[in-house]
Amino acid sequence: MASEQYLGIDVGGTNVKMGIVDAQSGTISNFYSHDTNSWRESGHFMERFGDAIALQLHDNKHITRVGIGLPGMINRERTIPLEITAIPLLNGVPMVEILSTRFPGVQFFLENDANAAALGEFYFVDDMNDENYIFITLGTGVGGAAIIDKKVFKGGDGNAMEPGHLPSRNGRVLERNIGKKELLDLANERRAQYNRPTRLPADGSISTTGLVAAAAENDELAMQILDEVGEMLGEGLVSLIRILDIRKILIGGGLSASFDYIMPGVTRQLEYWLTPYYKDGLEVKRATLGNDAGLLGAASLCFD
Repeated sequence: MASEQYLGIDVGGTNVKMGIVDAQSGTISNFYSHDTNSWRESGHFMERFGDAIALQLHDNKHITRVGIGLPGMINRERTIPLEITAIPLLNGVPMVEILSTRFPGVQFFLENDANAAALGEFYFVDDMNDENYIFITLGTGVGGAAIIDKKVFKGGDGNAMEPGHLPSRNGRVLERNIGKKELLDLANERRAQYNRPTRLPADGSISTTGLVAAAAENDELAMQILDEVGEMLGEGLVSLIRILDIRKILIGGGLSASFDYIMPGVTRQLEYWLTPYYKDGLEVKRATLGNDAGLLGAASLCFD
């Protein structure tokens, strides 16, 4: 019997990625990525989004289930986005109804993108047998999910686990300190105040890849900046670990490339704030699926 295939869609603040996912092997075919901004600025996000889905379904007529991960809060019934910070146009839009009307006979499944990615790790990583873990995505913003007893923890009204909105330093929430834009603002600001040799450019053009590459070359300033990011992330993790009593943490998302350089700061905070009970068996590691997690996770929403 041929393995089931589903259309997985990962809607991000930067790109909308979609592809056909094989449920058994996790291989992705017909991969397509589109710049989120141009659809947003057109004022017709849902129409453009629907057109892209139409092309995928036209090329893959056997697909009857589509999973969609969205960066933000969704209603409890998982049919309407409520607060999508990166794409406010979607707030309150009856997305599942619109798509189901346009594509009769196709089922659509919505979920928060971090929840979806956490499920992707659960279903598609071979040795993932942990029943409980916290999943954090570092990207345009900071997302999170908790898998408890093998299920996504949704909280009271369906939108638990928003670690990006935990109070953090400088009178800001965590993702306004270590989201992609804010991380680069911090880096450029620190660079302007720095007068020793560094590989980082002084003209305000530091990129995340440049920052990580400089840290990999033991650039003192780059390492300091990522260490500071690690400390702020670590403070948030302490709260999550204390509240959920979960000792396994996976870090994913586009900025997880900086993992090795943020870990010293993370570890210092965990060491400082946690008691031996929590430190016993505590493990923070990089998520396995990397950039494919969101797409694979979205596809896994289609599983029975």
